[in-house]
Amino acid sequence: MAESVELPGRLAILPFRNKVLLPGAFIRIRCTSQSSVKLVEQELWQREEKGLIGILPVQDAAETTSMDSMLSQGVGSESCERSSNAQVSTSDAHKVDGKNPSEVIHWHNRGVAARALHLSRGVEKPSGRVTYIVVLEGLCRFNIEELNTRGPYCTAKISPLEMTKSEMEQVEQDPDFVTLSRQFKAIAMELISILEQKQKTGGRIKVLLETLPFHKLADIFVASFEISFEEQLCMLDSVDPKVRLSKATELVDRHLQSIRVAEKITQKVEGQLSKSQKEYLLRQQMRAIKEELGDNDDDEDDLASLERKMQNAGMPSNIWKHAQRELRRLKKMQPQQPGYNSSRVYLDLLADLPWQKASEEQEMDLKAAKDHLDCDHYGLVKIKQRIFEYLAVRKLKPDARGPVLCFVGPPGVGKTSLASSIAAALGRKFIRISLGGVKDEADIRGHRRTYIGSMPGRLIDGLKRVGVCNPVMLLDEIDKTGSDVRGDPASALLEVLDPEQNKSFNDHYLNVPFDLSKVIFVATANRMQPIPPPLLDRMEVIELPGYTAEEKLRIAMQHLIPRVLDQHGLSSAFLQIPEDMVKLVIQRYTREAGVRNLERNLAALARAAAVRVAEREQAVSVSKDVHKITSPLLDNRLAEGAEMEMEVIPIGVNNHEISNAFRIASPLVVDEAMLEKILGPPRFDDREAADRVATPGVSVGLVWTAFGGEVQFVEATSVVGNGELHLTGQLGDVIKESAQIALTWVRARVADLKLAAAEETDLLQGKDIHIHFPAGAVPKDGPSAGVTLVTALVSLFSQKNVRADTAMTGEMTLRGLVLPVGGVKDKVLAAHCYGIKRVILPERNLKDLVEVPAAVLSSLEILVAKRMEDVLEHAFDGGCPWRQHQHSKL
Repeated sequence: MAESVELPGRLAILPFRNKVLLPGAFIRIRCTSQSSVKLVEQELWQREEKGLIGILPVQDAAETTSMDSMLSQGVGSESCERSSNAQVSTSDAHKVDGKNPSEVIHWHNRGVAARALHLSRGVEKPSGRVTYIVVLEGLCRFNIEELNTRGPYCTAKISPLEMTKSEMEQVEQDPDFVTLSRQFKAIAMELISILEQKQKTGGRIKVLLETLPFHKLADIFVASFEISFEEQLCMLDSVDPKVRLSKATELVDRHLQSIRVAEKITQKVEGQLSKSQKEYLLRQQMRAIKEELGDNDDDEDDLASLERKMQNAGMPSNIWKHAQRELRRLKKMQPQQPGYNSSRVYLDLLADLPWQKASEEQEMDLKAAKDHLDCDHYGLVKIKQRIFEYLAVRKLKPDARGPVLCFVGPPGVGKTSLASSIAAALGRKFIRISLGGVKDEADIRGHRRTYIGSMPGRLIDGLKRVGVCNPVMLLDEIDKTGSDVRGDPASALLEVLDPEQNKSFNDHYLNVPFDLSKVIFVATANRMQPIPPPLLDRMEVIELPGYTAEEKLRIAMQHLIPRVLDQHGLSSAFLQIPEDMVKLVIQRYTREAGVRNLERNLAALARAAAVRVAEREQAVSVSKDVHKITSPLLDNRLAEGAEMEMEVIPIGVNNHEISNAFRIASPLVVDEAMLEKILGPPRFDDREAADRVATPGVSVGLVWTAFGGEVQFVEATSVVGNGELHLTGQLGDVIKESAQIALTWVRARVADLKLAAAEETDLLQGKDIHIHFPAGAVPKDGPSAGVTLVTALVSLFSQKNVRADTAMTGEMTLRGLVLPVGGVKDKVLAAHCYGIKRVILPERNLKDLVEVPAAVLSSLEILVAKRMEDVLEHAFDGGCPWRQHQHSKL
């Protein structure tokens, strides 16, 4: 560092945003802006070693207020000789470090002259912009007399602030300066010795301490510390060597004290550690730091509250001993250990589970419970009677272990709401566990705690959420569980639903038995077939078939329409849906077993009404003083002779009250034209069966699906071929085998049925038979289409049409016997909804007609069949085709 620097009268100024360069310090910068690049090129690159520039601190306007307040409070006039900053708008000057030109920045009035020690030039790709990297050394302070911003960069008229050699000699003889120098040297030597021990880098600094003057060393030392921008400005403004040395002594001492505190913490930690506790070094350091700050968090209170919570949980004695062992283990662990959090979560679960907490059952009023069921559900007489019997047994014997009820039926028939009604009638809490799509056994039994991210099963988690040990728990969609490599959830439910085993249910996460015998389990399913037989054996199956059209009408009028109106912010004063229109919606737009699509269509009508009401409310203009209202209510008053021409409404009346008069005047009444406008053209009609059975080779069958009964058409035709049978319509193996059986039975009875000429021995000679099941995208499988297939084939070969008003169902054997099938009630209801008048059923299915409503049976003709010949006799006009041939011969 040069002893003295001769400064020119003007210097190019490079602004430093929120940064200060002190004399004797080095800094490396990258110049990218246009003004800084021009400055470096003209002042440094072209002049080589002779170039000098001025480094001037600048600050954002937003930060100036807080900085000034801090300086005014913490820095006196003796320690910091600052004068006011010059405020320059960058709209007139140059943009500083890419900031917005409209911002106001504050230029400091003192800076440091610097020279370049190293210059390197680069070009950015692909923009081609030139950049410079400059290493600068701070030389001496200067004061700004005049700042010029008219060129490509800022220049300033300056005056040096450094003392002359003679003035400095006089200051060095001052006793105060000598005392400050000794203090600074002692603190600096102590700091250097500590750095030598820790970093082995104190040799060069010790040489500087012996050679350079103290007032220059002060700048060098302070520049090497991490201090705030305000303190850097104070050091820059400290022109007086004594003030500068005093400030530097204070900063060095503060840095030294921080090192001492760190050493004290390290020594304290190392003194507490033994050879077997080296792995706890970082945790002990953290604890010691908190003690120094007075912020020592004590975990003892937290664990004590957890222990009190566990004591109040009412655990059985064997589980309480297990929990105490786990708590003692937790107290010996550090909070940062890997297993601490999992143990804490486990104990929290044990404390939160309702081991003995049960909801108090109110005195059961069977009549009120029956009224509640009737109010919530229309129809379902048999199901509600079974639930009523269940509640009666619970009333006589509250601790009775009743059966697990499983409601099986298509979607939208009220299975879930029935379970909720049971909980309401018993006065117990209700919780729903969805099992749809569950394929992991751990969802039922929980994960073992050895796994990362382990958690309890859904049943234990549900009991924790509901907070009692005797809720009504709904196992929803129990037929939708699957099995894979992670286990079989349905098998895990065997223990849950068995009253002899669930009193000691063992969740893998809990690893202690939990009593589930007080829980009332109710299950729902769409189909029984996917439920494993052992699990099905543990439940009492109650089937919920679809609703009849009359039941749907009553449900819509009593439940669906009020709910839809409430959900859309309407009432009967805004929208009225007559019963005739609801019947049309049921007949023409819905053919489901439940009522969900019916509710969606009613909601579409409500949305259309809501649009009309909202538009009308917006169109009605309401003033704020006097209102003249013309409405039927007002006309009636005038007609009675009341002396009133207008009604004065106060200012505070709600606009909705005013518009109600208009709404009541003309409620929206749904008619047939509105139905077709909103819901579209009818989706179903009664002419479909007649149109599709207009040619030979087509028969009408009844099938059962997870969504209820359906009407299925079977089409057969023959083409030239080699006697092969072709089946289409996405069919399963069982229905394909039924088609083979049907074709074999017909070929074996060609002569009996008179389906071919006497000289023809094989129906398939030179022909192929193609059988198609329409709705080819829907999977179909099952044996109940056997009689339908035979009827279609006989119709094809005899060229006789099957009766369009007749549908059939039944499984057939190779010898022609008609066997009973399932889902009879759903199939009969589907035929009724479809407009079918005659239904052919197996003789052994007559007992199932008891469940069919009397109104449906009265509108249908039920025909029974014991053999396949009986089915053919009922399916064709005039009887079986072979008998027709006999009559024609006679």
